[in-house]
Amino acid sequence: MRRTTMRKATRALSAGAAVALLATACGGSDSGGGGGQASGPTKVRLQLQWVTQAQFAGYFAAADQGYYKDEGLDVQILEGGVDIVPQTVLAQGQADYAIAWVPKALASREQGAQITDVAQVFARSGTLQVSFKDKGIASPADLKGKKVGNWGFGNEYELFAGMTEAGLDPAKDVTLVQQQFDMQALLKGDIDAAQAMDYNEYAQVLEAKNPATGKLYTPDDFNTINWNDEGTAMLQDAIWADTERLESDEDYQDTTVKFLKAVIKGWVYAAENPQEASDITIAAGSGWGPSHELWMVNETNKLIWPSPDGIGIINQDAWDKTVAGALAAVNESGAHLITEEPPATAWTNDWIQKALDELEGEDLDLTGESFEPIDVTLEEGGN
Repeated sequence: MRRTTMRKATRALSAGAAVALLATACGGSDSGGGGGQASGPTKVRLQLQWVTQAQFAGYFAAADQGYYKDEGLDVQILEGGVDIVPQTVLAQGQADYAIAWVPKALASREQGAQITDVAQVFARSGTLQVSFKDKGIASPADLKGKKVGNWGFGNEYELFAGMTEAGLDPAKDVTLVQQQFDMQALLKGDIDAAQAMDYNEYAQVLEAKNPATGKLYTPDDFNTINWNDEGTAMLQDAIWADTERLESDEDYQDTTVKFLKAVIKGWVYAAENPQEASDITIAAGSGWGPSHELWMVNETNKLIWPSPDGIGIINQDAWDKTVAGALAAVNESGAHLITEEPPATAWTNDWIQKALDELEGEDLDLTGESFEPIDVTLEEGGN
C-alpha cells in the first residue's frame, strides 16, 4: 500500500484510457450487462482495493494485452484509496467487481453487503510485522511491551490474531500506534515493529539508506514476522461480485466468466513476463520507481503461484482458517471483526472453475507449475 498524500487516490482509471490500451471505458447503467457484438463490448467497472501499482498487475496486463477485448469486454479500472471501501462500492452498485481482502469483505457482508468471493487470486497472505533486529522481536510473543504499528482500517486483524494466539492482550500488553502507509515511523525509531506488505513496505526499508553505513539496509538488519508461518494468516486479494446478480442475471453470470478468463490470462502474463508487467503498471499510473515496481510484481506473483487447483480457486482450509481467525481475533477495544459464520453464498468456485475449464487447451500454465520468481535488485528509493 502507499500513502495517498503522494497523489490523489480517488480518480477513476480507464483500463483503456490510462495506458492507451482500449478505445473507451466509461461504465454506465448497462455495466456488466449482456452487451454482445451487435451492441458493442460489455462495459465492466472493476474497483481496486488501492492505488495503481503492481499489486494489480494482472488486471492491467489483461487490458494491455487485449484479453478483455478478446472477451468482448470494455473494462474501466477504478483506483482505490484510504477513503474508498471497495466492497461497499460494489454493494452499492457503483462497480461490477471489486478487489478486497476476505476478512474485511466478510465484515462488510455481516453488515449487509451482498457480495460473493468468486476468485481467490492471492493464495497466501503478504502481511509482515517488521522490526530492527536489535529490538529482539522474532515472534508475536516478543511484541509484549513494544510500540506496535498497524494501519487500522481492517488491515490489522492478522496482527491481532497473532498476538491473541501468543497469549497477548492487544489492549494491555502492547502500545498500539496508528501507522501511516509507509515505513517512516520504523526507520525513525518511533515504533518498534511496523506493519508491512512483503511486496511494498518491506521493499521500502530495503530501499532506504542506513545512516550508520551509508549503504542500503539489507534483510539481515531486520526481523520479520510472517503470519503464514505463525498460522494466523488470512486470505487477501480476492475478486468479489454482486451476490444477487450472480443468482438471477444470466448476462452477469456470462460476463463474470469472461472477466475471470481475461484476468487469469493477465496474471499468467505477469508471471511469465514480470518486467513487461512492471512497465505496464508504471505506464498505467503507478508512482513507484522501476526497481520497486519490479519487486512488487515478483512478490505479488509469489502470493499467487503456485496454485495447484488452478488460479483463483478458493481453498476450503484457507477459507476456514480466515473465518476462524476473524471470529477469534479482537482489537484493542475488544471488538471482533465478525461475530458469526458467513453464509454459503459468501464464496463460490463455480465461476472461476468455468473460466478455468474454458481456458483448458490454450497453452496456459493455470496452476503455476512452471513459475519461477526472479531476482530483483532494489535501488535507493526504488529507482
